[in-house]
Amino acid sequence: MSSSPSAKLKDDVKNHLKDGITVVVLGASGDLAKKKTFPALFALFSNNFLPKNTQIVGYARSEMKLTDFHHRIRSFIKAEDDDGKIDGFLKLCHYVQGQYDKEESWRNLDSYVTDLEDKQGLTDEQKNRLFYVALPPSVFVTVASGLRKYVYGKSATNSIVIEKPFGKDLTSCQDLVGKIKALYKEEELYRIDHYLGKELAKDIMTIRFSNMIFCPLWTRTHIDSVQITMKEPFGTEGRGGYFDEFGIIRDVMQNHLLQLMSLVAMERPIGRDAEAIRDEKVKVLKCIQPIKLEDTLLGQYVKNGNKPGYLDDETVPKGSLCPTFAAMVLWIDNERWADVPFILKAGKAVDNAKVEIRIQFKKLHGSLFHGVARNELVFHVQPGEAVYMKFNNKCPGYSNESMVTELDLTYRSRYKNLKVPEAYETLILDVMRGDHSNFVRHDELFAAWSIFTPLLHLIEKEKVKPEPYPYGSRGPEKLDKFVRKYGVERLAHENYQWPLQSLEN
Repeated sequence: MSSSPSAKLKDDVKNHLKDGITVVVLGASGDLAKKKTFPALFALFSNNFLPKNTQIVGYARSEMKLTDFHHRIRSFIKAEDDDGKIDGFLKLCHYVQGQYDKEESWRNLDSYVTDLEDKQGLTDEQKNRLFYVALPPSVFVTVASGLRKYVYGKSATNSIVIEKPFGKDLTSCQDLVGKIKALYKEEELYRIDHYLGKELAKDIMTIRFSNMIFCPLWTRTHIDSVQITMKEPFGTEGRGGYFDEFGIIRDVMQNHLLQLMSLVAMERPIGRDAEAIRDEKVKVLKCIQPIKLEDTLLGQYVKNGNKPGYLDDETVPKGSLCPTFAAMVLWIDNERWADVPFILKAGKAVDNAKVEIRIQFKKLHGSLFHGVARNELVFHVQPGEAVYMKFNNKCPGYSNESMVTELDLTYRSRYKNLKVPEAYETLILDVMRGDHSNFVRHDELFAAWSIFTPLLHLIEKEKVKPEPYPYGSRGPEKLDKFVRKYGVERLAHENYQWPLQSLEN
């Protein structure tokens, strides 16, 4: 019996797939495939997670020789000393050119995949097919339909992975989900939100539900506010035309940040299986009230020195009111979280890059030590995984004054030979194990869009003008006042940089 965690995962894959799988990457010539999907598949290959009989077929409209396809893949694989592993991986990778709306193209793809399976001598139960749709949402239904009609395996398992965005509001989401669910069973569908594959996101449940010290504190009695922040130090950089169609709220808040929030706020699941976890996420999402405009601050970055503003991007429509920054407060109407503000913040072209969850505890009333900082528990999701707790202690030495310090779990300084896999690696591995825990169920999507849709429609109807903020700043000037309105205190050591503290006077 396998004992190590990685050995168990390999056994899970083998038991689910019976040592055979063909991965078909749709949109194989696009950015997502070359930057994320193929590097993730290589990492799984390099760490011996792929089944023995694995073949990878790239499918796209572009005319491309196999050598050119391999060159594209190689250029995005980061491996300093690969010991020939890249060459070994490329031997598994094939390319088929075809259209997404032509029966002949789909039949050609099916013939190619069937031929690969037959050449390996696979039994029926080993003929598993994983379809990874690395394409824009405008072709999701067309591609899903073509795959189901012409390329779907007649035996063993079929899995289809679909990237966000899942619609633009509740109605479009329901329409998209309905059309795809008519083609595939729910257990065959993997709606990917790659934030659920990030190491710290996956650690939230472990920290919450396996440590007695946190369980009694995780309520409105002790927690004053929760901030979930995503910062990007770059603008749209020529992608404004695409971004303008969605805006910052649809792009990262309705999905990535809300998923992190649900992990922080949900009740304890009855088990660790996928449905138990997703049941609790849906329950807490249904308790969140639709967001109000008065609980929202919108921003749009403007030129700062040689850094162009959003409207300077030639791909952005003239006079666009699309927000590139948003802060909004979500309220959960249940016993655990009543009156606790969950503040989601996201912005492009801001001062630094980070994603974090900051839980600020209430003030200690009647304290002997007046003016001490509040306690905070922080999950630093990226860059550089860390969990730390801010607390007050006596300044060492002769002084009786208090000082803020931290209980610090920084992964790179705590764990030897640390290799944190990319989110896409762990999620593709989950698909091959048949584990839906870190994927989004259809009723999760509906609950999430119910929270955001009224606000999005109101912003668009009223043509709400976002506040300008300079490229490279923290965001709109009104941000500090906005969060203070909900009781948030910005502590002196908010940025995660903990030098050794000097005890000299």
